[in-house]
Amino acid sequence: MTEEIGVGGITVELSHPGKVLFPDDGITKHDLAAYYADVAGQMLPWLRDRPITMARYPDGIQAQRIFQKNVPAYFPSWIRRVQVPRVEVKKDSATVEHAICDRPATLVYLAGQACIEVHEFSSRADRVDRPDQLVIDFDPPDGQHFADVRRAALAARDLLDGELGLTSYVRTTGGRGLHVHVVLDRRAGFKPVLEFAHAVAGLLARRYPGLITAEQRKDKRGSLVYADVMRNAYAQTVVASYGVRARQGAPVATPLSWAEVADDGLEPGAFTIATTRSRLDRQAAGGGGPWADFPGARHGLGEAARRLARLSSQD
Repeated sequence: MTEEIGVGGITVELSHPGKVLFPDDGITKHDLAAYYADVAGQMLPWLRDRPITMARYPDGIQAQRIFQKNVPAYFPSWIRRVQVPRVEVKKDSATVEHAICDRPATLVYLAGQACIEVHEFSSRADRVDRPDQLVIDFDPPDGQHFADVRRAALAARDLLDGELGLTSYVRTTGGRGLHVHVVLDRRAGFKPVLEFAHAVAGLLARRYPGLITAEQRKDKRGSLVYADVMRNAYAQTVVASYGVRARQGAPVATPLSWAEVADDGLEPGAFTIATTRSRLDRQAAGGGGPWADFPGARHGLGEAARRLARLSSQD
């Protein structure tokens, strides 16, 4: 059985639309495609011009995942592609052909390929070696420490905004943690951005030794919240804002306000396919979401790095 979905002037054929992708929730491939069609207007600005990696689940989220970078040859020609060098130094480097989501039909087509999760680069196709975001992923040891994750993210906000002169934004990951983002001006390459992020995580871990760790080895983190900065390395990805995660309940990576993070009642599981549409409707009626000024909040890291070095030497 095939279903046709018209979106943005393009008709997308959806094979096996009744295929259940989330068995415990009864969410089908059609439901996933309908969600992505509905939120494309809010989701595409965050994806436009960014190479993506696809997390596909042809037999549902309880079966094998296919984490796919290369665009298959059978993808339609109207899906934009970009050649990305495998390593940051481009000379004589092999490339990977990534897809780019720049139209609603692309999101719907990906859903038809059982691509539940869309993961995006922190750089754009025109300057793929220059990130325009810094990301710190606060990852708890289990599902019982979200209050600690909130505290860690708020501590990062105080450091980044209050002491380093940057502007930070926060969102759920669709999992158990929170992402803290800083918008960059694309002057620095991945290496200095990653070094800066490492220094931020290290300072947070020293200041909050009973809360935050920068230890990469999982068996050494104990019950602490891990400040993961490795997503700032070249060609690493983060899940797209408003993208669905392949977890029970179909949670969604959702931009938040800092006031929401400060609220003890915040629960990441509240943001799902079933609830995101109404949240977006409320945001539209209110003039924009919590990340409305994100595109204009670009920063260089020069002065922030100097401040961070002084703070680190005093710590």
